[in-house]
Amino acid sequence: MKILIIHGPNLNLLGQREPEIYGSLSLNDINAEISREARQFDFKPESRQSNHEGEIIDWLQNAANENFSGVIINPAAFTHTSIAIRDAIAAIKLPVIEVHLSNISDREEFRQKSLTAAVCRGTISGFGATSYLIALTAFKHLLVH
Repeated sequence: MKILIIHGPNLNLLGQREPEIYGSLSLNDINAEISREARQFDFKPESRQSNHEGEIIDWLQNAANENFSGVIINPAAFTHTSIAIRDAIAAIKLPVIEVHLSNISDREEFRQKSLTAAVCRGTISGFGATSYLIALTAFKHLLVH
């Protein structure tokens, strides 16, 4: 099964950007961990990162046509601002799990509200890169059982 992993804006700067909040792993490191973990479930992850809202929307809308079984998305700052990404998630028939490296409930007030969470199957937040791995385990239970 193919799982689409979408990393939102500024996540290309992981490892350099505020490591005290987001950790010291780079996006390449995180993608490598995702690939290792996915193998045990016979998932084929495809990771994509964009700083552009429209590109993320296109990926979501085309995911089923590209034969993905589900989506793991870290919308990053778009979590709190993008009704368009929220609507794209709501419009597709695939299950979507939202992840965050930091605990958004323990952040600045403007980061505590997720516009996208209500249209996702679930949200995992606050476990650093492990948030993505937990999402893969959740998909194992959603898609395989």
